[in-house]
Amino acid sequence: MSPKTLARALRWAPLTLAIGLAHANEGMWMPAQLPVIAKDLKATGLALDPAKLTQLTQFPMGAIVSLGGCTASFVSPQGLVVTNHHCAYGSIQFNSNPQRDLLKNGFLAASFAEELPAAPGSRVLVTEAVRDVTAEVLTPAVKALQGKARVDAIEARQKALVAECENAQGYRCNVVSFYGGLQYQLFTQLEIRDVRLVHAPADMVGRFGGDTDNWIWPRHTGDYSFYRAYVGPDGKPADFNAANKPYTPKHHLKLASSPLNEGDFVMVTGYPGRTSRHALPAEVDFTFGWLRPRNIQAFGDWLDIIKRETTGRRDAEIKLANTVAGLGNAHKNWEGQQASYEGSDILARKQAQHEALKAWVQADAKRQAEFGASLARIDALLAEGQAQSKRDFLLSLSAPALLGTARDLLQNAHQRALPDAERKAGFQDRDLPRRKAGLEAFERRFDAQTEKAKVVHFLTQYLAQPAELLNAGYLQALGLQAGMSAEAVKARVEALHAQTQLTDKAERLAWLSRTPAEFAQSSDPFIAAAVALYADDQAREARAKELAGQVQQAYADVMKARIAHKASQGQAVYPDANGTLRVSFGKVAGREGPDGSVWTAFTTLRGITAKHQGKGDFDAPAEQRAAIQKGEFGPYGVKSLNSVPVNFLATLDTTGGNSGSPVLNRKAELVGLLFDGTLDAVISDWDFNPKTTRSIVVDARYMQWQMRYVDKADRLLKEMGAL
Repeated sequence: MSPKTLARALRWAPLTLAIGLAHANEGMWMPAQLPVIAKDLKATGLALDPAKLTQLTQFPMGAIVSLGGCTASFVSPQGLVVTNHHCAYGSIQFNSNPQRDLLKNGFLAASFAEELPAAPGSRVLVTEAVRDVTAEVLTPAVKALQGKARVDAIEARQKALVAECENAQGYRCNVVSFYGGLQYQLFTQLEIRDVRLVHAPADMVGRFGGDTDNWIWPRHTGDYSFYRAYVGPDGKPADFNAANKPYTPKHHLKLASSPLNEGDFVMVTGYPGRTSRHALPAEVDFTFGWLRPRNIQAFGDWLDIIKRETTGRRDAEIKLANTVAGLGNAHKNWEGQQASYEGSDILARKQAQHEALKAWVQADAKRQAEFGASLARIDALLAEGQAQSKRDFLLSLSAPALLGTARDLLQNAHQRALPDAERKAGFQDRDLPRRKAGLEAFERRFDAQTEKAKVVHFLTQYLAQPAELLNAGYLQALGLQAGMSAEAVKARVEALHAQTQLTDKAERLAWLSRTPAEFAQSSDPFIAAAVALYADDQAREARAKELAGQVQQAYADVMKARIAHKASQGQAVYPDANGTLRVSFGKVAGREGPDGSVWTAFTTLRGITAKHQGKGDFDAPAEQRAAIQKGEFGPYGVKSLNSVPVNFLATLDTTGGNSGSPVLNRKAELVGLLFDGTLDAVISDWDFNPKTTRSIVVDARYMQWQMRYVDKADRLLKEMGAL
């Protein structure tokens, strides 16, 4: 790498990037970094000028939106938004009941007037600006602080920047850290609050294969749904109102005008959640040596409890459908990660890389002075936090949901007594609408019978531990004792739930405006427990912040050393995914499967009928099977496949949060929606493997075929310019 090239890279992203990809197609790149990898993008097949992808308010980036956990995109001038079925699942569930089972049967609004309000708290967030604010957060005064004082000072700077940014009404701003707190960026997003459900295919289209096929190839899932963004009559974000009108985006995506084939360039733009590729060896060892196996066991137990307690109760099944989907997805993902990790050399390679970094630092007196102390203490700091995680593992799992609600409400009451600028992040006036929405939606996501069974299961395990590992204040607040039998725990949990009024929506909402003194006078068992635990909760939070401040300072130094080390070798150091806008690129490509099998790049409609069993995860709707049998493929069929392509594989570097992300061709036209990856590749969150990493995409041609020939959604196809 030439000095000139390195200087250009660092100018685009200070201290974040050195040129030279570690593997082809590796990297979830910040838009500002793309000019640095322009040659790789063009060589892979991008027809656009890569510099255009850095312009967030221009095409195509101006069409990409966040749903706050998933990605979506505008696909019409009238605010129509396409995302994954599983991303809209919560809204489909919220609007469902046994009498109008949208989860099972799907939904199609015949007109704008029939579009349904999405689940409370739903948002469409349009990123309009990103600004580096590292110098404004890590001022010399902040850098001089340590521990809790450092964390508090950083939070104060973040809140001040957010408050200034949100002076313009209708915007949601966030300051996000990169590289363990080495760098900070301010994101400005237009916050559209009136979001409505427009169309969702039947459950066994959008979720065909269910948990059985989750993270599995070949796949035949129509994982897509549509929202619409609405604004007030003045064109500005507003709460739901019948007078509101569809939002007019500055840009929207168009469906592909040419066929997609194996070997073609594709890219994905979206908001990937979290990766841990920069994790230190101590973090990797703790995660896969202790935490992950216990998470897998616990989530498996939790899923079993839900299935047992909701069987035969359709309303309960609907209420917990979103919970089951989330738990099942995480459970299978973690199983895949653990299986890939065990027997691998991931930890050994991480340790070798870390030792090489230490040696590089020690070889130079200046580097030793700058990074040596942090490298020497980071493992001990991480070990302290990991020990606390072990102590609290079952405590967190066993905590009743209503106790969590009561604690949050009490914290809100204490914070409301402070000036807004002095409140904790998450408890300011800007956060009240989402807190209220969560309380309103609670009853459509809560089933008392299942909740009590889950609490009894994990609480009995918690109380069976040695007394020195238990939180005495917690036991006293809930009227528990060490070593209680399952029967005794069940009786106590039943009594707590019988006496509470927090299951009533009006009562939950009323606590939003009550004072700490009113909390202290309450006889509600969960409110009273929250009051009893408040001092201990605050003390635990203070201790956690003290440790977090020390970890953050040391971790940032270690990351700075790693970036400098990699830069000296001419290697890329893109930041781990953290929920911010990223771009990944690759090609449509199959791969070798297990046991000598070959995974072709595309699946077809034939696979749906071949997998159909008429029950469970493989119960394709009769209308769909009839359309497949009829063999009318229209413009969506591919001659070489003699069918319509359903899903395809691509060498795209993605993770959770990318769900719903538009997959674009070389001209930035929509060719599909990313919705999954393969089970043996989910370890890429920690360790990228170019041979196995594949993303699974629902083909836009299948979406259009299903909408036209099965669901009769011609109105939407015309709106998108597809008919």
